[in-house]
Amino acid sequence: RQGDLPDLVHSVLLETGLDPKRLELEVTESVLFDDFSRASSILRRLKSPGVKIALDDFGTGYSSLSYLRSFRLDKIKIDKSFVWMIQKNPQSAAIIRAIVGLGRGLSMHIIAEGVETLEQLTFLSEEGCNALQGYLIGRPHPIEAYANRSADLKLWRAARVLAVDGGSRRTEPAAQHKQSPPPHRL
Repeated sequence: RQGDLPDLVHSVLLETGLDPKRLELEVTESVLFDDFSRASSILRRLKSPGVKIALDDFGTGYSSLSYLRSFRLDKIKIDKSFVWMIQKNPQSAAIIRAIVGLGRGLSMHIIAEGVETLEQLTFLSEEGCNALQGYLIGRPHPIEAYANRSADLKLWRAARVLAVDGGSRRTEPAAQHKQSPPPHRL
């Protein structure tokens, strides 16, 4: 909201040598709503070199579908308040289905936040979410902890099987896996 974010991001990219396509920034709906034309200009400048933009907490703020048309967003993050209510509230499940369909129609990746149960994971995987975040997948840790962390491959493999092929494939023994998966993606 302050300063020139695109210039700052550009400077950091130059200084670190990071490929802009590997950087993803999250914006909330309220940021877009506050000053539509300024937000549009900033996002256009950020995306110009290849930076990815994700719309965070989708469905909790102003949720104008015109944002999805006006801003060239790469990802939509479904707010955890919808995910938590999947089993208890049919409207939440219907809203998630609609968001996933909308995102897919606009060639966006869909991320569900707040995944805490296998039932939520199964529903979201079957509906076509591209990625999941939440305590079921992994709790937040300091960055140093990830360098030494050994992943819980059994849960990750089960989640991946559900996401990839709906559970029709059996998991392989851990010895056959040479790489640990990222803790936050399926």
